[in-house]
Amino acid sequence: MPTNYKRTLVTAALPYANGPVHIGHLAGCYLPSDIYVRFKRSKGEDVKFICGSDEHGVPITIKAKKEGVTPQAVVDKYHKMMGDAFREFGISFDIYSRTSSPVHHKTASDFFKTLYDKGVFTEQVTEQYYDESAKQFLADRYITGTCPKCGNPNAYGDQCEKCGSSLSPTELIEPKSALSGNKPVLKQTKNWFLPLDKLQPDIRAYLDKHKDWKSNVYGQCNSWLESGDGLQPRAMTRDLDWGVPVPVEGAEGKVLYVWFDAPIGYISATKELLPDDWEKYWKDKESRLIHFIGKDNIVFHCIIFPAMLMQHGEFVLADNVPANEFLNLEGDKISTSRNWAVWLHEYLLDFKGKQDVLRYVLCANAPETKDNDFTWKDFQTKNNSELVAILGNFVNRTLVLTHKFYNGSVPAADKYTKEDLLVLEELASYPDKIEAAIEQFKFREALAEMMNLARLGNKYLADTEPWKLIKTDEERVRTIMNVALQITCNLAIVSEPFLPFTSRKLFDMLNMPVLKWHASKQTSNMAAGHTINKDELLFAKLEDADIQPQLDRLEASKKNNVTENPVEAAKGETSFDDFSKMDIRVGTILEAERVPKTDKLMKLKIDTGIDVRTVVSGIAAWYKPEEIIGQQVSILVNLAPRKIKGIESQGMILMAENNKGELSFVSPVKTGMNNGSLIK
Repeated sequence: MPTNYKRTLVTAALPYANGPVHIGHLAGCYLPSDIYVRFKRSKGEDVKFICGSDEHGVPITIKAKKEGVTPQAVVDKYHKMMGDAFREFGISFDIYSRTSSPVHHKTASDFFKTLYDKGVFTEQVTEQYYDESAKQFLADRYITGTCPKCGNPNAYGDQCEKCGSSLSPTELIEPKSALSGNKPVLKQTKNWFLPLDKLQPDIRAYLDKHKDWKSNVYGQCNSWLESGDGLQPRAMTRDLDWGVPVPVEGAEGKVLYVWFDAPIGYISATKELLPDDWEKYWKDKESRLIHFIGKDNIVFHCIIFPAMLMQHGEFVLADNVPANEFLNLEGDKISTSRNWAVWLHEYLLDFKGKQDVLRYVLCANAPETKDNDFTWKDFQTKNNSELVAILGNFVNRTLVLTHKFYNGSVPAADKYTKEDLLVLEELASYPDKIEAAIEQFKFREALAEMMNLARLGNKYLADTEPWKLIKTDEERVRTIMNVALQITCNLAIVSEPFLPFTSRKLFDMLNMPVLKWHASKQTSNMAAGHTINKDELLFAKLEDADIQPQLDRLEASKKNNVTENPVEAAKGETSFDDFSKMDIRVGTILEAERVPKTDKLMKLKIDTGIDVRTVVSGIAAWYKPEEIIGQQVSILVNLAPRKIKGIESQGMILMAENNKGELSFVSPVKTGMNNGSLIK
């Protein structure tokens, strides 16, 4: 930690209280933040770990409507479920609060009023989407449509979860209401906006101080600031009846925008935890603030929240925002709506006492710089081939031999050989390697070094063979077993951030109190004559039969999804006149290339029979450029041009999407259709 900081405040993204926690959430921010905090605590540093349920998001009101209950009933149910699951999994929050608490309502309300009184907001009457059949204005998440940047047909009004782009509802192509499925109409309403366009120079200066952030974080922020017209004003209030009421005159029936309200939850939770001392963590320049989040939250934590804090003027800004990418499941994107997920509360029931196995696998596969995949076979392999065969095997052999040779009493190291000294030197080097990786938020690397320490122990025993040597050189074996026990003790220390339940078990077997991080740099923690307890297996082998029920559960989800949701529901009625306005033609792709710094976009040149034009399409995940040259497509040629990643797109190609989100060209079945042929 930089020497100019006295304390660290770590936040983990507030999860929506509209459903349980799954492994994607854990790998994204909760496990890495817990590893980091446990490490800091072990070093004896002043660190606080803050989280809580985000209970004012629109998904909660949607869930409540579907279930026929109140939003409060929804958040009460999931707040408890998530809190209990986090606790049992070993996520060691200092507080797990909630944004429906009175403390939070007052904190968020006061924060807004401060900015309002300072004249930060602009008051604007704008046209907002309104559902005439539901008779209400639609918040961003109540509107879905096609993303203008990547072509995802299921983007939300505030964000596309496929490409991560921040959106406004009016940018969506073919918007529809999540309440009725009808096309919403635009209706005037008054709201208060944060003028991000005017604040962009301050945000730019803030980001430029943090070019050392993870490339995926800094790069995404940079692209928002540099693309198109840069940042735009964003409404901080919404026409809703669920949330923190807007505390100004003339704002009846409005609440704070959830992404204004939610990050303030970090502040209100700290107030609840430390009512007398909270300000030193948020307002003292010697305090370090770190946000752990997933990549879909980058814009809010790196641009909007810092802008809010800067305008308030009293708070420190985040020193780092180590966001992870997405974790997929068995090669497919995790989807709560399709029940394609591994739910934490179910895992804890199915694999009792195996929290650390999942912690290990999720950390080893952490999507730190790119999306990664979780599979149950890999879970089984990592348990059997690494936790059991490497870490568990070394500890078991060491403790069993200590009891067999010395009745559990730590033998004295009489004389070290050159080999012993090299092993002890290497042992002393591992804490620094692990520490350096953790401080750089490279948790996969840190975990690998921890396992390399266990490998060092295994190799040492295999090379010295104390079980054979005991017959001829008992004095030498005492030194060997002493060194092996020192390695075991140090493993108990350095494994704690990653595998806290295993670490505690190890200390119990060694009959020792939990030692802090500084002790891991010593090679004489086990005193001669100290008596250890009987060993227990740290990890048990997982058989195919243990894994198969999980695979069966996912297969059932897949079948149910195909059966119950074979196609998307029909959209609302449209008139023939509206349809006839669309000019759809047969065209041929002449050129194709990926758009740099994007995963989904491809730049196409298409002969429409009328002309040759450029189209940007979100098909790069399903097609390679060289494969589609010469492909005939259906293209909407009279769509208004739109700039996407700085490229003017002059039309839209028609695609079919199945219930897995896979895209396919809508092409003429009959060969030899001329370019420009009308599609009617």
